[in-house]
Amino acid sequence: MREMHYCYDDDNQQEWRTDVDVQALRTFVEVARRQGFTRASEALHVTQPAISKTIRALEEELGTPLLVRERRRVTLTEAGRLVLERAQGVLDALRVIEEEVGAVAALRRGRLRLGMPPIVGVAFFPPLLAEFHTAHPGIVLELREEGSHHIEALVMNRELDVGAVVLPTDEKAFGTMPFVHDELHAVLHPTHPLARRRSLVLRDLEGTPFVLYRPEFALHGHILEACRRAGFKPHVVSESSHWDFIVAMVAANIGVALLPKTVCRQLDPEQVRSVPMTEPVIPWDVALIWLRDRHLPPATRAWLELAQRRLLAGALTARGRRSSASRGGG
Repeated sequence: MREMHYCYDDDNQQEWRTDVDVQALRTFVEVARRQGFTRASEALHVTQPAISKTIRALEEELGTPLLVRERRRVTLTEAGRLVLERAQGVLDALRVIEEEVGAVAALRRGRLRLGMPPIVGVAFFPPLLAEFHTAHPGIVLELREEGSHHIEALVMNRELDVGAVVLPTDEKAFGTMPFVHDELHAVLHPTHPLARRRSLVLRDLEGTPFVLYRPEFALHGHILEACRRAGFKPHVVSESSHWDFIVAMVAANIGVALLPKTVCRQLDPEQVRSVPMTEPVIPWDVALIWLRDRHLPPATRAWLELAQRRLLAGALTARGRRSSASRGGG
């Protein structure tokens, strides 16, 4: 498919025409995103010389350089930044057309790109994914497990349709659907002196090494900031992207972790103990996010509608159970 654009130069009363190949735009966007020909070649499964040739042809077609070719990476020229912004819009619109014309309106085929932190995916999404697949077997589900900060970037760059992130997030850029309202508990080895406490204040953990998520995960920053406000800097002995490895480190008596109560309910009390935090209470609130300024394809809308019915109902039920327990003195 080729895009034809007719433009007029009012001063010279001349008409000029560009005939831009959509595949060339796709290639250019991938090179710009990955800041290099080699990484774009790997992502597109196309040889690097072919990508270089495509970009040169696009630059000749437009009559201006789009990339500054450096030794280890490429950067965008001013024209390249403009083309990237417009190309993303064109490709996004074409994807919508292809899906809708291809009977995506009837949800018979298409794809849905989802991103979520591992801890969120394990706790909340398997039943939802199974229900969506049963209802729409022709929709290919593409799943990525990343930290919240990376997921926000992927949604912003249109590489994901919907993401699940730990709040807060940029609500000017993203539509949001909060569905989890939880808090962090301390996870300790059973022999730790604090493991038998009914509750803890964060300052109680000052002398205990911490096992944290990696910095790309929102919990990493939330915990460090809470410690700073409590008046100490934690001694971090290990970082991981996986909650089960973090729990294993605690079970090996390496240190303490702070994890959501939702996850703590699943832990083996013979291996680790979870203790509520009372000062401060560190919230763990999770929401689905999507770009506000883009058209939502039918598959994305169907996913959000299902999530609203199932996840929000579950959140309301959980809040109701907590309220009932509170009234009962539990």
